Amino acid sequence: MGICFTRTHEIPISSSPDQSPPHHPQQPAKRPQQQMYPTPPLPPLPTFRPTFSSSTLANTQIGPILRIPMSDVSSFYVLDKELGRGQFGITYLCTEKTTGLKYACKSISKRKLVNKKDIEDVRREVLILQHLTGQPNIVEFKGAYEDKQNVHLVMELCSGGELFDRITAKGSYSERAAAIIFRQIVNVVHVCHFMGVMHRDLKPENFLLINRSEDSPLKATDFGLSVFIEEGKFYHDVVGSAYYVAPEVLGRSYGKEIDVWSAGVILYILLSGVPPFWAETEKGIFDSILEGKIDLKSAPWPSISVSAKDLIRKMLTWDPKKRITAAQVLEHPWIKGDGELSDKPIDSVVLIRMKQFRAMNKLKKLALKVMAENLTEEEIKGLQQMFNNMDTDRSGTITLEELKAGLSRLGSKLTEPEIQQLMDAADVDQSGSIDYIEFITATMHRHRLEKEENLYKAFQYFDKDGSGLITRDELKHAMSEYGMGDEATIDEVINDVDTDKDGHINYEEFVAMMKKGIHDSEEKQR
Repeated sequence: MGICFTRTHEIPISSSPDQSPPHHPQQPAKRPQQQMYPTPPLPPLPTFRPTFSSSTLANTQIGPILRIPMSDVSSFYVLDKELGRGQFGITYLCTEKTTGLKYACKSISKRKLVNKKDIEDVRREVLILQHLTGQPNIVEFKGAYEDKQNVHLVMELCSGGELFDRITAKGSYSERAAAIIFRQIVNVVHVCHFMGVMHRDLKPENFLLINRSEDSPLKATDFGLSVFIEEGKFYHDVVGSAYYVAPEVLGRSYGKEIDVWSAGVILYILLSGVPPFWAETEKGIFDSILEGKIDLKSAPWPSISVSAKDLIRKMLTWDPKKRITAAQVLEHPWIKGDGELSDKPIDSVVLIRMKQFRAMNKLKKLALKVMAENLTEEEIKGLQQMFNNMDTDRSGTITLEELKAGLSRLGSKLTEPEIQQLMDAADVDQSGSIDYIEFITATMHRHRLEKEENLYKAFQYFDKDGSGLITRDELKHAMSEYGMGDEATIDEVINDVDTDKDGHINYEEFVAMMKKGIHDSEEKQR
């Protein structure tokens, strides 16, 4: 099956720790029998704001998700503009009516919580937020509400934007500045582990700045994949985001050490602008992770301190038993500033790479989806029948179970984690199932990119007025349809793809973007 996508979204399966001994990630043992949901069972949630009298409770319906009295969040907060959206819901700016204070409200659609696991995940996220609130560098949790349509999580507003946006906007930063930033990230890992929580999805996008001041602290904001740690037990569900996944996660036997690995990947990106393990497809990324080779020799690494490279090696140690702990990272000379940390700005090529790393995947993923939508019946002959064969209940979508059964019938030897990786990578809108266009996007062969007519059709999708140029407004309109039309993303895409800097993207620039990956761009810059 030719995989043709560059997604980096989460790949959640069920969260079930098991007492089986760990096994080598490259030689996974037969998958142990798993329970479907986390153990021990989660307790009922404590009652959050607002509080209720016993007489009120007697007349109030209890919400099936949070198991607290249902209430209208708009009675306490005024919901304003949208701040962002994810797999299950939308985050809004909101204002508390009694104080006028601004918060963020994450509204999760109950309609998208399709099974017991989804419900348990939301309950666990609320419990973990409540458990960790008040700790340094972790978002403050205000409260939870449930009504007939949604679950609402109200938390501290972080209006300073994403970590990487701040770095790239400044134009340059030093190794010393990187150490100050990274200490806050590692502190989150240390606090989580000390308090019995494994994050499982550390990545730059999950760290926001409280405000736009120069010394604004970082806050970890997303604990949707986090779990409470049961010491001595190993987890087997493949979760996280491709670039940041530890090798033992792919081997389906891991503990809290995976968070240190993910943080090490973030440090590598902070200092070089690119991830240490990279490929065009998620399978390629995973293969690179399992191989475990780290480049600390090519530019800009010769100008990076020995101490920084020592820390990266210790955090990206392949064997989790030998990997440094979060507490030990905080004591490392590079973090503590005991060594000679340079104030010299890091090479500007790092910032260029970082921008490409953030922006290119978004546009390329959308363009591939557009190409899939424009393939002729002749080009997708066979794929349509394959989809119908897998969609056994004729729902128009393929579930994970249908994908497993369908691939088995085709004689596939893919392992369960590999099938889950395929599922998640193909599920562009993160609905939990694969629709027809998503299936075609994921299964069309790579040579489709080489066909001029397919590239031109994709270009025409963005070039609405047929001028031969993709304008900023056209790009924003097209990407907004897929929830990617924020100003920062549009600016990044134009800056990176528009090589002649005329403010538009012409056809040649579009084709170059589609045919080249990050590493191709790096070669030009060296």
